[in-house]
Amino acid sequence: MGAELTKMIDAPRRKRKFDRKFNWGWRTVLVAAAIFWILCSVFALQRFYNFFPTFVSFDQGIFNQVFWNSLHGRWFESSLSSTESSAVLLDNQVPEVFYRRLAQHFTPALMLWLPVYAVFQSPAGLSLLQVTLMTLGGLVLYALARHYHPPHVSALIAVSYFCANAVIAPTVANFHDFSQIPLFVFGLLWAMEKRRWWLFALLLGLTLVVREDAGVITFGIGFYMAASRRFLWAGLGVCVLSLGYMLLLTNWVMPLFAPDISRRFMVEQFGQFTNGEEASTLAVLWAIASNPGTLLAEVVNPPGRTLQYVLAQWLPLAFIPIISLDAWLLTGFPLLKLLLQQDPTALSMHLRYAVSLVPGLFYGAILWWHRHPNWFRPRLRQFWLFCLGLALLLTIASNPNRALSVVIPDSIQPWVYTSPGRQWEHAQAVRSLLQQIPTEASVTATGNIVAHVSSRREVLRYPATRLINDDRREIGTEYAILDFWYPLQFSAAFPDEGKSFLGMTNRVLGWLEQRRYGLMDFQDGVALLRRGVPSSPEAAAAWNEFQRPLD
Repeated sequence: MGAELTKMIDAPRRKRKFDRKFNWGWRTVLVAAAIFWILCSVFALQRFYNFFPTFVSFDQGIFNQVFWNSLHGRWFESSLSSTESSAVLLDNQVPEVFYRRLAQHFTPALMLWLPVYAVFQSPAGLSLLQVTLMTLGGLVLYALARHYHPPHVSALIAVSYFCANAVIAPTVANFHDFSQIPLFVFGLLWAMEKRRWWLFALLLGLTLVVREDAGVITFGIGFYMAASRRFLWAGLGVCVLSLGYMLLLTNWVMPLFAPDISRRFMVEQFGQFTNGEEASTLAVLWAIASNPGTLLAEVVNPPGRTLQYVLAQWLPLAFIPIISLDAWLLTGFPLLKLLLQQDPTALSMHLRYAVSLVPGLFYGAILWWHRHPNWFRPRLRQFWLFCLGLALLLTIASNPNRALSVVIPDSIQPWVYTSPGRQWEHAQAVRSLLQQIPTEASVTATGNIVAHVSSRREVLRYPATRLINDDRREIGTEYAILDFWYPLQFSAAFPDEGKSFLGMTNRVLGWLEQRRYGLMDFQDGVALLRRGVPSSPEAAAAWNEFQRPLD
């Protein structure tokens, strides 16, 4: 009787202690998530509103136009995406406003967020959507970790996610479809652990429709489920479904829109395995399987860059994925795909591809810590925290996607830095010119401006100026807005920017001499031109003044 009474007295005390630990874990993760969301939003938006150029500035315009057209019933159509088609790049045809991006990347999952886009209808809103999706992925990761670990371990794993270069850099990049991957895949793994198979099936389907190559990620998950023998038959089913879906999509569905997957992407990404000008995914898979020597060479070369990439992926988790068999099973196929791609950006920590390894690495670490709880000692925890600090430091120093250029120079030797006030002053000049372009007018723009004019039917990226409109007629864009100022600032440190500046200058001089376009306005190194009109004397004088010291 006395023992039972003691248990009754101690039970509320034990419950309060458990609640404190539980609340501490969630509070820590929510604080980390809030800091992550605020900082990423601020840096992504300031870069967007300052028109600061990045390597993939163009992508924000493509996605915004896809959403804008879909909102108006023209599903997945994009004149900007058409400029990347095989018909334009290989056959020198003219871009079309009715081209469907599904021929290049099959991304039905984007339409989940169409109601969200309908609220703000802005490229800036897409940046906030991306930050939010990546942040939610971290919260679901914490719930997944709690299946195996107490709050303090789970919180540290989730904080590692918010400190990872492979998470931060793609989050502050321009909008991309892989921003959905952490949310869907961590949710899928949580559903698997909880045996919620209806939710597992739903999230598996959503992951597959993120993009045509997302099936590589789910194939890796199925391979882990089968190889670990935890869910042998379910894992085999996921593998068969993932592979079959990718083959069906890339060989029969996507070619219904255009032959871009076989004429462009397979050849560009895996051309070292094929000799033809066109290759299907089946042909590429067979070529890879039948050329083991080339396969091995591609996996290890270049060794320095490959090693640097995987170390950067492992760093936020204190390199635990190196010794986690589960992490290797989960990420082996996605990593192999990246290593085999000829795309020089495939091993960039700053772009969307890096996100494809994140779910497998973190889930693999969760499973490893579950099997080795005694390793979670003060000295190893300190080393883990040191790795987190180093990961953050390296991320900041790398200035991911130039999102931190507002506080970090783009080059030290020679010195290239544009102060926040100067960036804002230049942005004001660009905005004043944009206000002079009618909302329905066709326009071509440089990469850092194109997203801002992409909520329209007829828009191209400079130097393209001609397109096929809805009447199936070839027309020239009525307006052109070109930013000379940023390439000029960067030219001292980046030779390609100098070439870009000279190319734009010569092209505009040709337009003016041939009277194809006339200068409407010229402010702070930004030119606004209109087709078939004479140049404004004031704009011409400002242009000449800008060119005089450069001559």
